[in-house]
Amino acid sequence: MNRAPFARTLVSLLLAGVLGGCALGPDYQRPELAAPAQFKQVEGWKAAAPADVLERGNWWALYGDAELDALAERLQLSNQNLAAAEAQYRQARALVRGARASFYPTLSGSAGVTRAGQGGGDSTIRTADGVTVSGSGASSISKSYDLSLNAAWELDLWGKLRRGLEASRAEFEASAADLAAARLSLQSELVQNYLQLRILDEQKRLLDATVAAYARSLRLTENQYRAGIVPKSDVTQATTQLKSTQAQAIDLEWQRAQLEHAIAVLVGVSPAELSIAPRESLPALPEVPVALPSQLLERRPDVAAAERRVMAANAQIGVAEAAWFPDLSISATGGYRGSSFADWIEVPNRFWSLGPQLALTLFDGGARRAELERSEAVYDQTVAQYRQAVLDSFREVEDYLVQLRVLEQESGVQQEALDAARESLRLIENQYRAGTVDYNSVVTVQATALNNERTNLTLLGSRLTASVQLIAALGGGWQVERLQQAPQ
Repeated sequence: MNRAPFARTLVSLLLAGVLGGCALGPDYQRPELAAPAQFKQVEGWKAAAPADVLERGNWWALYGDAELDALAERLQLSNQNLAAAEAQYRQARALVRGARASFYPTLSGSAGVTRAGQGGGDSTIRTADGVTVSGSGASSISKSYDLSLNAAWELDLWGKLRRGLEASRAEFEASAADLAAARLSLQSELVQNYLQLRILDEQKRLLDATVAAYARSLRLTENQYRAGIVPKSDVTQATTQLKSTQAQAIDLEWQRAQLEHAIAVLVGVSPAELSIAPRESLPALPEVPVALPSQLLERRPDVAAAERRVMAANAQIGVAEAAWFPDLSISATGGYRGSSFADWIEVPNRFWSLGPQLALTLFDGGARRAELERSEAVYDQTVAQYRQAVLDSFREVEDYLVQLRVLEQESGVQQEALDAARESLRLIENQYRAGTVDYNSVVTVQATALNNERTNLTLLGSRLTASVQLIAALGGGWQVERLQQAPQ
């Protein structure tokens, strides 16, 4: 047998599959977006291309709190939601390796022995003249020994495998972005809880100091009452003021405890295992630069994940289109097959086969058309979700920028009100000691001063929270030097 034509045909098919294959379906193009040239609330801000792979660094270090730094590190190691997201990321990575493996031939081997029988037992035959003849037939039992090696390779003529790998790789990158988004969200939640806990510590310190001051005022009022200078109503008013402030201080305890419990779960321990001691100092409020590099917003992992899912959906269109074309595969089988174990592995018992195979679905009742339409609809859906994610990201940044700007202005005015309230309290207390005003005037000014103190702390807490939310909305941190050194 002349094998030369067959070999030439096989080589031609291989070259066609490896070198001449085309990838069906559209190549990915980023969906068009109506993105603003700059942010509305702060001059100098602008948008550019996604850069979520840039290092975010320990952005919480902007608050200058060593205990917060330690808690954030514990979250990285022990948070269970983060561990689940990391496991999902590893699943996506394994799927990419599986998709890449489809480009290579598969090789399998088998060995076995088969025992078979035919005939045997009594038989009865009725002749044409009605005579019945009985007899017994000899049974035939045989053994077959089989050892084979099989190879198969699907040639990617139409790009089905390449588009599948492209989709798997995009899903893997989206999963990596999902992991980064989960990490950033948990870090943001931890930092916000910690900052609010420290604000409550400061509120508690303020109320404790106020309770001490009100206790002194009560003693003064009681002394004046015993001396006949003031009426009994002044004493009851002073007592009411003292007890209501003590109740406010007690009310903070459950709020602080719940924040501490939330932090414990975030760092992966039960609430009973974590205790954060109160302290008087507050974390620093970071300054927002007037102009930040445009890469910051581009690092948002949720936006990156949305775009990569567009890439995956785009590749799946190519997979669906490739189903209309024939699949070409090459298979090869070789081994030994014999009826005797003693001479099983002998040249006369050798067998082999080699050849290409084309497979094409001729009729499927519209299943391929439906799958293509479904893939196109999924692509349109992911494009809309991506555009919405971008719009939401711009909205969030604008929201937190204006919130920080307005809160800063409000804090300035509130500080002036607080200074005036403190001065008014000092003057009214001196007037009360001199006997020129009644205690009702003192109570009114004291309540005003305390409300202004607490409002001032609440504003500080809101500014700290808004700064964390802005950092998260920008993808985490604004280490300008690191971004400027990153490759463009």
